[in-house]
Amino acid sequence: MKHNKSLLFFLAPGILVYSIFFIYPTLSAFFYSFTNWDGISPDFDFVGVTNYINLATNDSIFAKALGNNVKFMLFVVVFQTLFSLVFALFLIKNTRTNVFFRALFFFPTILSSVSVAFIWSFIYDPNLGLLKTILTGLQLDFLAQNWLGNEKIAIFSIAVVQVWFHTGQMIIIFVAGLQSIPADLYEVAKIEGASRWQTFKKVTWPLVAPAATIVVAYTTIQSFKAFDLIFAMTRGGPNYSTEIIATLIYTTAFRSFKFGYASAESVIFMAVIALITFVQFKALRANRVDY
Repeated sequence: MKHNKSLLFFLAPGILVYSIFFIYPTLSAFFYSFTNWDGISPDFDFVGVTNYINLATNDSIFAKALGNNVKFMLFVVVFQTLFSLVFALFLIKNTRTNVFFRALFFFPTILSSVSVAFIWSFIYDPNLGLLKTILTGLQLDFLAQNWLGNEKIAIFSIAVVQVWFHTGQMIIIFVAGLQSIPADLYEVAKIEGASRWQTFKKVTWPLVAPAATIVVAYTTIQSFKAFDLIFAMTRGGPNYSTEIIATLIYTTAFRSFKFGYASAESVIFMAVIALITFVQFKALRANRVDY
């Protein structure tokens, strides 16, 4: 009993911090989502589920932001996971060259989101941008366009930046997962005459699935929380074409002063992330092999 009490003593600081910065804000958001609080006045009225009904039936901007979030998330999850896995397969050995390239790919991750936004805003500039200069030099200037001003492609242009920004981080996770696979399994597959694709399908992928689960879940959460990158590059424009739920919550709360309504958006936001992450976890766990 004394031993258990001492463990609780050491856990108390972590539980306290977690409660203050996560549990309390979450419960507060859920509480205020049923009110019309403006974020300033000490008085507010309870409106029941009115905020949720409006979000589900009358708020076209929220629907568009959710759609943008899904498109952004799918693009980032697919390409970031694919690129990070492919690069990890090439960089799995701990040679000096591979360590150098791992560090090179990881470097963008240590930059601030605002710095990355400014860098890529310059690259995408339709008049003097680096991308336009390169396309013109290759005589492909007909492909150049206003990457952040075109409503049809703006969200995908920012998704490319997100993939570039965080792929190096995911490479490290995949390298760790790949290096944990016993070499004996590859020797057995080689003896059995398995091709490279068969070896990857039957050995590598099932055993790297735990790492893939982490990468996909983390990438999903990152893509839904890409507030700073999108806000710094487009502020949700043009015409809400890059608006995601995170930027919409900021606009609703701190520009329109509808904190109650923004809280309802936040609750739905958390529920969507939890649902998508759960489905991904179940799908990837189905391919997992423990050894």
